[in-house]
Amino acid sequence: MSNIVVSGYYGSKNAGDEAMLAAMIEVLSDLDPKVNITVISANPQDTVERHGVQAISWIHMSAILSALRKADLLVSGGGSLLQNVTSGRSLYYYMGIIFLAQLVGTPVMLYAQGIGPIYGSLARSIMSWLGNRVDFITVRDNGSLKELDSLSIRNAHIEVTADPVLAIHPVDKEVGRSILKSYHAAGAKPVVGISVREWREWKHYKNVVAQVADEIAVEFNARIVFLPMQYPEDVKAAERITALMKQPATVLNDEYTTSELLSIVGNMDLLISIRLHALIFAGVMGVPMIGISYDPKVDRFMDSIGEKSVGNLQGVTTEALMNEVRRKWNDKTTFRTQNAELLSGLRLLALRNAELALELIRHK
Repeated sequence: MSNIVVSGYYGSKNAGDEAMLAAMIEVLSDLDPKVNITVISANPQDTVERHGVQAISWIHMSAILSALRKADLLVSGGGSLLQNVTSGRSLYYYMGIIFLAQLVGTPVMLYAQGIGPIYGSLARSIMSWLGNRVDFITVRDNGSLKELDSLSIRNAHIEVTADPVLAIHPVDKEVGRSILKSYHAAGAKPVVGISVREWREWKHYKNVVAQVADEIAVEFNARIVFLPMQYPEDVKAAERITALMKQPATVLNDEYTTSELLSIVGNMDLLISIRLHALIFAGVMGVPMIGISYDPKVDRFMDSIGEKSVGNLQGVTTEALMNEVRRKWNDKTTFRTQNAELLSGLRLLALRNAELALELIRHK
């Protein structure tokens, strides 16, 4: 039986990270039904109930050290753990877990990581030192590969793969349809989903999204539905935007599982998103998408499917966003086909992460 400890931003009610964990567990278990997974979590009970694996608290260092000693592999990832844009302290925490594993002789794999940006000479030096001593690195995009190079991390075992969530299976749309019905947001009208987040209390992008949502509602006679990926923070951000709108909109005010979110997205005709994993959910479910960038990871994902973000939070304009909405709306079939072709290749790369992890255990 293989014992894997997983370190990441889990147990914090972030739907994207929970989806990554669900996808990792699904694929690793498919490849090795006897694999034993222990997750370092901010809420161990929630992780156990949600994912059916063992979990330990992220602040319980003695338990983490004990688990690492027994483990065949530490998986650090997926996600954007190794960066200090959204948090300065979290980078040192995740690097610390990697160091603990190395200290007790447990192999370490950086798993489908989105690397950087990392600012500051101390943080960059520590990351360079650790990165050159891990056993295998997979990154989810070419931008992360360039970041490794800028950090002078030139480990012989580095591969560019794809975000773990891209390996997850599409789900039936009925559950999502029922959820939308419960909010009176289903029926003959098309549905346009919007996924937003709060960012530094900036107002410009909120005004733009509100104006565009109003124009979409009128021009396309569409229902506007705001989808929370981080609960309840994204609900609050959505409510700030709907307060600026003139047309009615629906804010989904609940916490949803990965499969529920996928199903909801599957019922949408178009998704506009600041959140990376809402875009990935749209890709998995074959829904045309428009990305607004707050972080390089959004641009990197859009690049990987042959598209560009419509702008960043400070620079996006109502005109540019509406032009992109019309472009996608008028040729939805083409964009669905184009995205599906590129995403099928990314799905294979996402599966590769798990294959490499298990190979690393077998050959340790």
